[in-house]
Amino acid sequence: MELPLVVGVDGSAGSLRALDWAVDEAARHDARLHVLYASLWERYEGRLPPPDGPSEETRAEEAVAPAAARHARERDPSVRVHAETVPEEAVNALVEASRHAAAVITGPSGRGTFTGVLLGSVSLSVAARAHCPVITVRGSEDGLRGARGRVLVGVGDSEEAPAAVRFAFREAAARGCEVYAVRSWRLPARQSVLHYPLPSDETLDHEERAGRELHEALRAAEAEYPGVTVRAVTVEGPAHRVLVAASDEADLLVVGAVRRHHGGGLQLGRVSHTALHRADCPVAVVPAG
Repeated sequence: MELPLVVGVDGSAGSLRALDWAVDEAARHDARLHVLYASLWERYEGRLPPPDGPSEETRAEEAVAPAAARHARERDPSVRVHAETVPEEAVNALVEASRHAAAVITGPSGRGTFTGVLLGSVSLSVAARAHCPVITVRGSEDGLRGARGRVLVGVGDSEEAPAAVRFAFREAAARGCEVYAVRSWRLPARQSVLHYPLPSDETLDHEERAGRELHEALRAAEAEYPGVTVRAVTVEGPAHRVLVAASDEADLLVVGAVRRHHGGGLQLGRVSHTALHRADCPVAVVPAG
């Protein structure tokens, strides 16, 4: 059986936007949608049920997952939806669900966060610990509508790039849009293109090497998805800035991440962190392998 998409909900406006995005994503891939609400309130409240029946707070907590499921079915009746409330901490519940999911989808922040917080701790922790791709639904309303016709993928090193590239091509194929593949390159610290109006031999060497590495990273996915249009570009500059700048013309930004050599979780470097906090469209963090 095909693995489902898992979307975390908590009743907040951010999770509702994530739910809408998840419903559309499930429809694109003809996937099942597992709506998951993790509530420690249920664990603690359930130990000593009040004599007068469930409290108002308990009833509100119990209503979150069923209400989200109804909303999902109303948005697209064709999507197969299953809702669940678990008495667990949100990060642990979503990470555990990621073991048996095609992807986990979260909003940028939950209830109780302050205005101006760029990414909630739950979303960031899930992105760093999940066993499958994690998509954080963030960005402007234009970026959430999925009408820009582009999946942007940052092509990193040879360890993290293959999974991220394949994920990007799969998304583009489902959406009927192009892949915009970007590999950034940098001159040595002692140089800068600002100081060399005319390209030096060393500048050209770095740019050409980046181009070769980019096209090699795309080769397998291009063969697997021959119908997907690809634009491959190399850009001089820090990767985190290059990708965030390009995200305002994308429907989804895909970045890769590798497992830590010691201990659990992924190595979310500057590129992933900046994308999760600053991108103008949803961001998918795809574990290598």
